[in-house]
Amino acid sequence: MKQNATLLEKYDKPAPRYTSYPTVPHWSGKLTAEKWQQHVQEAVARQSNSSLSLYVHLPFCEALCTFCGCHKIITRNHDVEEPYIEALVKEWSLYQKLFSEKKNLPVKEIHFGGGTPTFFSPESLNRLLEALLRNQNLERDVCEFSVEVHPKTVTKEHLETLARWGCSRLSIGVQDFDPQVQQAIGRKQSEEDVAQVCEWARALNMNSINFDLIFGLPFQTHASLQRTLERVIALKPDRIAFYSYAHVPWLKPGQSGFSPEALPVGANKMALYELGREAFLAAGYVEIGFDHFALPHDSLARSLHNDTLHRNFMGYTTQSSSLLLGLGISSIGDAGTAFGQNEKTLQAYYRALAINQLPIAHGHILSSEDEILRNHIANLMCHLQTQWKKDSPDEKALLPAFNDLKQLEEDHLVVIGEGILKVTDIGRRFLRNICMAIDARQRERTFQKPTFSQSV
Repeated sequence: MKQNATLLEKYDKPAPRYTSYPTVPHWSGKLTAEKWQQHVQEAVARQSNSSLSLYVHLPFCEALCTFCGCHKIITRNHDVEEPYIEALVKEWSLYQKLFSEKKNLPVKEIHFGGGTPTFFSPESLNRLLEALLRNQNLERDVCEFSVEVHPKTVTKEHLETLARWGCSRLSIGVQDFDPQVQQAIGRKQSEEDVAQVCEWARALNMNSINFDLIFGLPFQTHASLQRTLERVIALKPDRIAFYSYAHVPWLKPGQSGFSPEALPVGANKMALYELGREAFLAAGYVEIGFDHFALPHDSLARSLHNDTLHRNFMGYTTQSSSLLLGLGISSIGDAGTAFGQNEKTLQAYYRALAINQLPIAHGHILSSEDEILRNHIANLMCHLQTQWKKDSPDEKALLPAFNDLKQLEEDHLVVIGEGILKVTDIGRRFLRNICMAIDARQRERTFQKPTFSQSV
């Protein structure tokens, strides 16, 4: 087998993260609010047992974290809370009208992301949840309700409010405990802060706590990450998301504040990933996809075992729904046959809602080939393999990728069989590259400016 250094030199290049296919930069953009409504209604009508996932984007943060690639608004003015909550409620009411007699679709998944959802007061969150969930068929036994929290801003009152509405999973943005790294990325919190949040959550019977960690951050070293890993494992979160730092200063100017020499790259960055992976596996975590880990009792590990693991704009999830709706600025919805993204500015978002129009600004209607390739990429990302029948439309859609796949096989990243493609253990590190090999949209179009972060 070729050495990792050789593989890194060849494959550490810009690649999408594949939370969707086609990826957002390859969308046609030709989707009106009216056309999106049509696809939403068709998604509900297609299945008698239709279900719903909700992503709610709460974009405000009091301070900038330079590692973050999310769409956010930095402000200390909490007067923004009330009008934004009102807008979210208005957007949800417009969707409810589309469902007609099926407006009480069973809700299988809710995720509050940001920004910093706990920027909002417990009272504001309660008003939002009451509007979203009253009269809704919330399947509390199967619904996974998760919220991202900042350990420096979340309070016990926040968690008590969320727990009353069925929140069962907390995602805590830890990133790294090293003081120098925290200073560089603008994310200062102590181990004690994180431990306190975990204690509150567990006392409220939140049965799944996730830590977000990032490798490849500025000033991160083997020794400093080792210390962070030891402290993280001692706190025993149920899940760990171990993300590769995406250095995209052309998109996020805040990342220009430190020298590129401060960043671990190439073999040094890969060594940090291997350090974390080995530590998590030794501690009993199950590897999920290419950047997630979960203890065997957690629903994410169980969904992997049961072949129900799914991937969408919220990352790896435990189940799929007929329809994913995104509420709030920049949020993305998935109707199966189309993607729709909301306006990215508050002004445009509020303006659309003021005239009773869904604030869709951008989107994509999937072709039949898109739908086929989307399924295969999802299989690779979730199950590390995909299959097809001989002389089928799937084989035809995959055929242009076979030269690239053969090269990946020569490098021991995949194994190609009769109607099957499997990712090897070493191939996990380059899963984004493997998916990119069958990405027809990526082959058809090149970009003049940087678009994606490095694959490692």
